[in-house]
Amino acid sequence: MMLQNPSSKYRAFPPVNLTDRQWPNRTITHPPIWMSTDLRDGNQALIEPMSPEKKMRFFEMLVEIGIKEIEVGFPSASQADFDFVRKLVEEDRIPDDVTIIVLTQSRDELIRRTVASAAGARRAIVHLYNSVAPVFRRVVFGMSREQIAEIAVTGTRLVQQLTREHPETDWGFEYTPESFSTTELDFSKHICDAVSEIWQPSADNKMIINLPSTVECSTPNVYADQIEWMSRNLARRDALLISVHPHNDRGTAVASAELAVMAGADRVEGCLFGNGERTGNVCLVTLAINLYTQGVHPGLDFSDIDAVRQVVEECNQLPVHPRHPYAGDLVFTAFSGSHQDAIKKGFAQQQGDAIWEVPYLPIDPADLGRSYDAVIRVNSQSGKGGMAYLLEKEYGLCLPRRLQIEFSRAVQAVADASGREIAASEIHAIFCREYFEQAAPYAYSGHRMVEDSSSDEPVQIDLALRHRDGALALQGGGNGPIDAFVNALGLDIRLMDYHEHSIGSGANARAACYVELRLADGPTLFGAGIDSNIVTASFKAVLSAVNRQLAVAEKAGAAVCA
Repeated sequence: MMLQNPSSKYRAFPPVNLTDRQWPNRTITHPPIWMSTDLRDGNQALIEPMSPEKKMRFFEMLVEIGIKEIEVGFPSASQADFDFVRKLVEEDRIPDDVTIIVLTQSRDELIRRTVASAAGARRAIVHLYNSVAPVFRRVVFGMSREQIAEIAVTGTRLVQQLTREHPETDWGFEYTPESFSTTELDFSKHICDAVSEIWQPSADNKMIINLPSTVECSTPNVYADQIEWMSRNLARRDALLISVHPHNDRGTAVASAELAVMAGADRVEGCLFGNGERTGNVCLVTLAINLYTQGVHPGLDFSDIDAVRQVVEECNQLPVHPRHPYAGDLVFTAFSGSHQDAIKKGFAQQQGDAIWEVPYLPIDPADLGRSYDAVIRVNSQSGKGGMAYLLEKEYGLCLPRRLQIEFSRAVQAVADASGREIAASEIHAIFCREYFEQAAPYAYSGHRMVEDSSSDEPVQIDLALRHRDGALALQGGGNGPIDAFVNALGLDIRLMDYHEHSIGSGANARAACYVELRLADGPTLFGAGIDSNIVTASFKAVLSAVNRQLAVAEKAGAAVCA
């Protein structure tokens, strides 16, 4: 039976007695230290944890965008995590300026295995935690404050002892009083001070105190008060780095992190695009790009946000929402006519690298590697949606969203020129002309493929093409059919996205493929292919995209000559 007043089950979160709080008057003038926990906290939250290959790809992407502190696993929790950390260390995969972090609960056997996993790295941080909140003390452990503090102190002593046995590694130490945000401040200070007294950090060799919002239970201003109180009252503050790890249970993790930095936090832990348990961790992408909009360089490189998103989506098997700040497919798209008009006028007056002042756009899409196409298109959402609906309903073509956006420009051009309604048959004819019939300068003739799983390039291909200069016979190898095909072409191609689906069923079924790629320094464009064989359809799609890219380049060259 439902309660008449469900709110009676809950208590308001108590405020912090901090009458002279300073954080509301501060601004963020430099970025915090960024720590990615995608490979640990984020990975633990996935339905299917990442394979070692995906974890390595993710790790290399984090390094590429400039993350210097990466929590690489929970090595005592699984053999897979332990083996991954050892692979990073033994194969020398960790750049000199990158520090790995390994997490452990404060238990003897877990601490020993965790230190063993990272031994031999140039620099590693052991991240020790135990739960300290009243509900954990009472409900989970049945322990007193003193007993909980002793767990942290005993674990710290063991970490100190074990790390001294491996002087080849420059060891750092991080302690987390888990569920800090729902713990009494005086006890949080007591246990953190007890741990730092054992570790004895210095201004030259600081220890990290991580103060997480393990479960977000208050408004962001209360969390900021907690951080400022701890920053003022912790012993040995000049020898500490205060880190925050906000979760998003109330949907305010980004605000909590920003206010916490204003309140004295030096470091932020989170995941790209906010992956994590329950509603997720704070989104490092949003936090970093928010700094750009305030004139502060975040120290991270998101100049090709679509490529970063692609890696995250493939490794996590989770989509980034179309409305996700800065990275979603629709965030720079205006469907309202008045919005479109204001944006167009803003673009017309915007001068080079002058202060960005375009209505409705808080940041220049080009700074993130995004095009202006989705921003300035003139068809409405219903127009684009109707076009996609007719192609799917009448012809079985299920276009990816970004291809819908790209193709809508061609449909709109015809609509503008004719001044009348465009029928489904005409839309299909336009699509065929724009994509399926793009057969110059390269047209597909045939191929022969050999697979050998023991080879470094398990797929080898002999390719026959028609070219405006005559027949071509090419060879190539790769990890899969498309990789081998692209290598055989010998062109500077970067595949950005791939979609496929079947049309019909049984003996008459065909496959449709859509690829998004970039040729050399050209724009990102789609190609499409259709065939009874899925591999052949994918090859035709690549050639369609390449031919469209070359046509754009040829037109640009002709315009320059003119």
